[in-house]
Amino acid sequence: MQFQTPLIPARLIRRYKRFLADIQLEDGREVTAHCANPGSMMGLAEAGMKIWVEPNDDPKKKLKYGWRLVDHENGHFTGVDTAVPNRALKAALMACEVPELVDYSTALPEQKYGEKSRIDFLLRGEGLPDAYVEVKSVTLSRQVGLAEFPDSVTARGTKHLGELASMVAEGHRAVMFYLVQRMDCSEMTLAADIDPTYAAAFEAAREAGVEVMCYDTRISPEGVELGRVMAIR
Repeated sequence: MQFQTPLIPARLIRRYKRFLADIQLEDGREVTAHCANPGSMMGLAEAGMKIWVEPNDDPKKKLKYGWRLVDHENGHFTGVDTAVPNRALKAALMACEVPELVDYSTALPEQKYGEKSRIDFLLRGEGLPDAYVEVKSVTLSRQVGLAEFPDSVTARGTKHLGELASMVAEGHRAVMFYLVQRMDCSEMTLAADIDPTYAAAFEAAREAGVEVMCYDTRISPEGVELGRVMAIR
């Protein structure tokens, strides 16, 4: 998945109201950028961090920059836009780059299911049970090499796990797909201390037959691509 517009570097001044970030561009100008991330962004929103933003000239958009990456300035990046994993997974599905799902010929995004919910992808293939795929962006890391989810309490995420389990009970296939949007981790785990309810729902869903997949990513200011399978511990 390539970014639509070339990213430009900046420095973070502050993130506030969840979806806003004041930033300083390389020419010294201070502007406000859109932050497409409702989570806590723990460890990723410190003043002075080098970031990469995507400019736009859309007259319908009030904010002319979108925050896309944190640059750790050691060769590693973290993607902070929670919409990117869906776009990256869609590209990977179309390119048949997910072995566990390669037999499905159709990927329908944002399909209604459950209780007033929408599944990220509904996969269909001839002779196969429908596969309901929920995608989550993983960006938290509090230990070297270990990614964690979630970074804040997520009642919505807990609800999704229950709905996936319901799909299994109805005879479908259900997949919880974690995409780790950072390059400095080799394993993932649940942040049960942050949201024990989600952690319990995860175990219940897995026992009910929900499949769990986790992949890392290759990230650069040019784009984000699906990487390799990542172990969950």
